[in-house]
Amino acid sequence: MIAEALAEHGLILRGGFVFSSKEEAPPGPSGAPARSVLLVGQAGAGPWPHFRKCLTNPLDSWARQVIGAVAARAGARAVSPSDRPFLPFQQWAMRAEGLKPSPLGILMHPQYGLWHAYRGALLFDHEIEIQQVQNPIHLCDLCAGKPCLNSCPAGAYSQVGFAYEGCLAHVRGENGAVCRGEGCMARNACPYGTDYRYPADEQAFHMASFAGL
Repeated sequence: MIAEALAEHGLILRGGFVFSSKEEAPPGPSGAPARSVLLVGQAGAGPWPHFRKCLTNPLDSWARQVIGAVAARAGARAVSPSDRPFLPFQQWAMRAEGLKPSPLGILMHPQYGLWHAYRGALLFDHEIEIQQVQNPIHLCDLCAGKPCLNSCPAGAYSQVGFAYEGCLAHVRGENGAVCRGEGCMARNACPYGTDYRYPADEQAFHMASFAGL
């Protein structure tokens, strides 16, 4: 029922897990510590045609509204990556799907490459049966050339991390037209998951949001 309701908006379940009795879980729908979590997100541009119908709303607000409605019907509590205080969504994702970060910081998926995202999560008061993933192959370990680290015109990515200010200045500046119009050149240089690459208009939307344009 949950998967079908999310699919109406181009969203998918992204795995989950049961919290151990020793960890500090966020409150579930009852206010007591949650026992289980299911992650919600996208693979490729699934939600884009649905979200485009209401571009007047921020993407986070749209996702919160959609996932919140599904949570209400499922007896769960919906949470978002943008909620304050921040919840450890990346750690949850790594635990739920066995993923590791790419050199760009985005988690590398063995099928979707870098073209996926997490839009929220459903917290439950009870334990739910969740199939545990086996350790997936980490595609970045197979990539000798690391084109993602050599394709940014601002040199914002390196083995030591992400130069946020340099990236932001480039995207906002005179030489950032390609990045603004077609998306992050470093992300687009990744050879994996290209069938799921976001269309140019979606990439431009995300880049404009990043740059505050």
